[in-house]
Amino acid sequence: MPEKPIKGEKRYFMTGNEVVAYAALAAGADIMYGYPITPQNEIMHYWTRMAPKYGKNFLQTEDELSAGFTTVGGVLAGRKSFTATAGPGNTLMQEPVSMAEAMRLPIVVVVQQRGGPSTATVIYSQQEVTMTTIGGNGEGFRIVYSTSSHQELFDYTIKAFNTAWKYRFPTFILGDGYQAKMRESLTMYDPEERGISLVPAEPYVGKPGTPGTDRPPEQYRNTYNVEEEIYEVVQNLARDFNAIASEVAEYESLAADRSEVVVVAHGVVSRAVKEAVNELREAGISVGYFRPVTLRPLAEKELREAADKARVLLLVESAHGQMARLIKEAAYGCKAEMIPFFKPGMGITAEEVAARVKSILG
Repeated sequence: MPEKPIKGEKRYFMTGNEVVAYAALAAGADIMYGYPITPQNEIMHYWTRMAPKYGKNFLQTEDELSAGFTTVGGVLAGRKSFTATAGPGNTLMQEPVSMAEAMRLPIVVVVQQRGGPSTATVIYSQQEVTMTTIGGNGEGFRIVYSTSSHQELFDYTIKAFNTAWKYRFPTFILGDGYQAKMRESLTMYDPEERGISLVPAEPYVGKPGTPGTDRPPEQYRNTYNVEEEIYEVVQNLARDFNAIASEVAEYESLAADRSEVVVVAHGVVSRAVKEAVNELREAGISVGYFRPVTLRPLAEKELREAADKARVLLLVESAHGQMARLIKEAAYGCKAEMIPFFKPGMGITAEEVAARVKSILG
């Protein structure tokens, strides 16, 4: 047996893409399928360097559409399969992801967001939220973790494999170009040494025995003939997804239940928001923050509680309201006024957030 990639706990200083490759190894991933696109390329590069040493595999496909479908195929064969992409590649992968949604396949996809629309920029953005959370055709029954740091890239990549294989829904780690390229310190560890049990993979097809004789028959479909079939499929997906939502949904907050203004942000933007809120609170200003860690499913109960107690929700994102749409839908009917602070494709600083809060409070 190849040795484990990480033993014990160690501090590292590296790029976010390198972190993802190590985390996938630590999570027990078997194979990566991928196609190059900035800013996620180094995930592929680091994975291919390490894969032979640890008995893992890699296949570069002809495009992102193929990368998505081969990831689906790997899962059907019982392998912990994953892929990584960004921007236009994320667009192309929505067809295989919707197939995985229909067939309840636990694929794992890492998205290092780039700015849209079209090819746009590769620097910084939160402009793939709508596409990643809701996707293309279908209803968007998938799980999306929005990370804010290298430590979270490591933690949630490991968690994504466990979540995907436990609940059997497509699962995303949603980063961005900043996290992909910048270097930052983190603690890497062997999850099993921390008591984290890795959910085992199992094949969907090619199982031993005869279906209907030695084992129950199984049917995996993504094409339906009549309206009643697709109605039943979607109803079952919705029932199962809603049943696990409260278990899966994660959030982070500070004084969100006792502040006049609550700043809502996700991903790397939440770092600036936390800094601003901590400084403002030290100055005696009534402000808190709410950060959804899972964008799908959202922690709706906790969000609504904050939106019912605050006077204002300040919605801060590096997009033109993609997170805001999710928040407004979840908090519909709550009393707080929702004020946008959108800078699509731009970085957002703590100073800007603090200035906007002070402006709201007069």
